[in-house]
Amino acid sequence: MNTIEVCLTHELIQQHELAGKIVVVTDVFRATSCIVAGLATGVKAIKPLIEVDDCRELQKQGWLAGGERHAQKIEGFDLDNSPFSYMSELAKGKKVAMTTTNGTLAVNKSLAADEIMAASFGNLTATANYLQKQKKDVVVLAAGWKGRPGLEDVLFGGALALATGFEIIGDSTHLAIAGYEVAKDDLLGYMQRASHLQRLKNLDITDDIAFCLEIDKFDIIIALQDGVLMKK
Repeated sequence: MNTIEVCLTHELIQQHELAGKIVVVTDVFRATSCIVAGLATGVKAIKPLIEVDDCRELQKQGWLAGGERHAQKIEGFDLDNSPFSYMSELAKGKKVAMTTTNGTLAVNKSLAADEIMAASFGNLTATANYLQKQKKDVVVLAAGWKGRPGLEDVLFGGALALATGFEIIGDSTHLAIAGYEVAKDDLLGYMQRASHLQRLKNLDITDDIAFCLEIDKFDIIIALQDGVLMKK
């Protein structure tokens, strides 16, 4: 049976063996929720980048630039870090160069894996179904916030572990599953204690928060292909 383990933050990814495995990167608030929503509704491709200047260079070549720093839109960018901006008419049919504080960094830290996927609650079941068909072990990389664990990402890791039915590896995975079991009947209510949700509330984006916690809104599988995230 395949195994699944949760890495609590991108700062701990070096403690996990990635070769031969699939890494599923999740950044629920909000990078991978944006990626899932955008690619499900018409965005052509998303290139996850670490540096703002790299996005600006692609913007000069006709790409849209999207993302955030410290949860706020970057000056001169076309899109912020709201899933609604990635579902806008502006984004349809376009390629997006994206940089975020945690999510795109987590993708770039996972390049030793056989395959890198992006997932959130919005494509939970589709991702689990795909993984069940693969003969590879899985690491769920919870992006977290500036090196610290993020409750929302850890809970997603627990949800995905349960959905796959894979053999559970590591205490962090058991913690993630235990948390999700407690939270699953009222994710939005449970998440009121999350530190990153409090940061986002200060930005008055309650619609984003609720959207990012909706389960199975999209039937889409997303993977990194030739350096860009695309529908698989």
